[in-house]
Amino acid sequence: MAPRRAAALRDGDVSLRDHLIAAATRLIAERGTAGLTVRDIARAADVAVGVLYNHFADKEELLALALHEHVRAVERRIGKPATDGSLAENLHAFVTHALAVHAAFLPAFAGLVGQPEVFARFEALPNPMADGRGLHAALAEYLRTEQDRGRVAADTDLDAVATLVIGACHELVLPRLYRGTTTPVEVPPGYVESLVKTVLNGITPR
Repeated sequence: MAPRRAAALRDGDVSLRDHLIAAATRLIAERGTAGLTVRDIARAADVAVGVLYNHFADKEELLALALHEHVRAVERRIGKPATDGSLAENLHAFVTHALAVHAAFLPAFAGLVGQPEVFARFEALPNPMADGRGLHAALAEYLRTEQDRGRVAADTDLDAVATLVIGACHELVLPRLYRGTTTPVEVPPGYVESLVKTVLNGITPR
């Protein structure tokens, strides 16, 4: 007997594999990954449970692909940071953007703590952010253009700056993931401004 085909696909062009990823992505956006089962995904996709195993090696592969799409969807919704202002303005926009996307997508990973196989599958996929570059590389590339323009010192370690900025975003969000905290992330007043000021001015006396 042929696998049951979801009603949503009978008159459309979406493949069943993509439909299953979309259903899992939708569930992750709504409720995260904690307690998410194959049966839940099959029900949301309107297919029999066994159909999933015709298109994916296992649940871990499907979850990794759905998480990847979830991160991409978050970035599409939030949009890209502006880069047409001053160096300070652009850095402020980037930090604000990075905090927003991390706060939006990282909670979905909380239910996977203790499931390294899903993280391994996710890490094997192309970076879902900044057109495949990732936020760290995107910031380093932007700073390199500013360095070429003379607005960033020639001896600046751009990768170190990118690590500082992305690490500051992780500092606010990642501990919540391990604690299972579900309340929205609150950025402390002045956090972005202080980070940008530190990046621009350093810590040694001027």
